[in-house]
Amino acid sequence: MRIVTLIKGDGIGPSIMDEAVKVLDASGAKIQWEEAYAGLAAFEKFGNPLPDETLASFDKTRLAFKGPLTTVVGSGFRSINVALRQQYDLYANVRPAKSWPGIKTRFEDVDIVIVRENTEGLYAGLEHYLTPKKDVAESLAVVTRVASERIVHYAFQYARDNQRKKVTVCHKANILKYTQGLFLNVAREVAALYPDIEFDEKIVDAACMHMVMNPQQFDVVVTTNMFGDILSDLTAGLVGGLGLIPGANIGADAALFEAVHGSAPDITGKNLANPIAVIMAGAMMLNHIGEHEAANRVVNAVEKVVNEGKYVTPDLNPASKAGTIEMGNAIVGAMA
Repeated sequence: MRIVTLIKGDGIGPSIMDEAVKVLDASGAKIQWEEAYAGLAAFEKFGNPLPDETLASFDKTRLAFKGPLTTVVGSGFRSINVALRQQYDLYANVRPAKSWPGIKTRFEDVDIVIVRENTEGLYAGLEHYLTPKKDVAESLAVVTRVASERIVHYAFQYARDNQRKKVTVCHKANILKYTQGLFLNVAREVAALYPDIEFDEKIVDAACMHMVMNPQQFDVVVTTNMFGDILSDLTAGLVGGLGLIPGANIGADAALFEAVHGSAPDITGKNLANPIAVIMAGAMMLNHIGEHEAANRVVNAVEKVVNEGKYVTPDLNPASKAGTIEMGNAIVGAMA
């Protein structure tokens, strides 16, 4: 039995997490949930967006399953997602984006995995004002050889383990000669150690153009923190939106799995939220802990329900009368 820290999150978080827990429990996986709080809900309850009790649970379990958290834009407390990634050194952010036969999009046969360095770059949090009037601000991007090596190794090993054929490094070394240049040079060195995997390199703005013209040319993409954040949303748009995209944050001895979309307060409590992203993140978590049969049951059931299109939320099929709960029930029924 594996104990998992369960953080339901803010806004639509509790409703979609309830369905995800229901689905994972029905999969046959041996999981025990330990609920904890973070984000706005934790701030309102404990006066702290990341309570000591939550950290104590994650310290013990080293495995967390999390719903979306509210982060105030431009003010308020710092992103809890970033804080957790840095505190537990969850250095690899993995976001797969794959086409669904039942969802009509501009492209077919898209299957891209974004592997993003998760702990440094412009998200290191090294920023400050340069004037007393706070009218000039500065942020520092940190790129290290150690972090670059391990994320590129992770991307190539992921490709090898999952029968992927190519890794593309996305960078801006033509302009940012030192930080991005270091990342690119390290990627080239690491690539030479994996002769069985094709290696490609693209400047990030050109990569964005190529992704919306011919996304099938991409397989595994590895990049720095901010570029990965942007590219993973782009790839989500290619396959139907963030409501379908799971996310994993992997470290040497801890991991956190989550939906990558926001907390959507405008539809909270309306039984409209799409639970697919977080359910698929749960399947990634099951694979991570060796529950492969249970993970396959979840993925197959989700694909069946989504591709049939009958019991899905309105964002996936405007004609559907089903909601969050009905979709969760349909996925459980598909496993049976």
